[in-house]
Amino acid sequence: MDAGTVLLRVGERGHNAILILRSFIKIAVPTVSGRETLLSIRLPGDMIGEASVLNDRPRTATATACGPGLVSVIGRSTLRDFLSTRPAVTMQLAGIVADRLRWANDRRVDAATYPVASRLARILSEMAMAYGVRSREGIEIGVELTQTEMSTLIGVSDVTLQRALRRLRDAGLVSTGYRRTIVTDAEGLRTFGERLDAE
Repeated sequence: MDAGTVLLRVGERGHNAILILRSFIKIAVPTVSGRETLLSIRLPGDMIGEASVLNDRPRTATATACGPGLVSVIGRSTLRDFLSTRPAVTMQLAGIVADRLRWANDRRVDAATYPVASRLARILSEMAMAYGVRSREGIEIGVELTQTEMSTLIGVSDVTLQRALRRLRDAGLVSTGYRRTIVTDAEGLRTFGERLDAE
């Protein structure tokens, strides 16, 4: 599987689920304007597409590989049969779905509570913990994101995102390059994310 491979497409019927073995997967939905909104990023060990398989409804998002990797495709009947005979796995999958809902709810609360720079700090801090790779410069977020993808993740315009990112760079919390973000002060970034006066 190469970078940019579309694994699942919004609107399609779900005939299989996908277990991510190696790679990061972007989950996004198109908007009326034609711009994609990045909803989340899935990690190795995550399963995607299972909701559509289990409830027999169309896919609600598109899943695209961030880089080369490996996945396992699991057919509908295989997944359903497996879950019906292993209640512990079914409960674990339900817990994963609940975690995703909690994450989405947290983003809504952030949008209603925190200024943009704080919201950006919070999401970058979470991403550094989940996907980060330590280097001499700090913690490099191991997923290549465009600024447009980052802006849709926190629900702001590109220009607003650029201002917030500049604020974090000026504070010495992050450094950026082409599709590259490094957290240079993890504790400072986490603390900044709690600020209510960060505009």
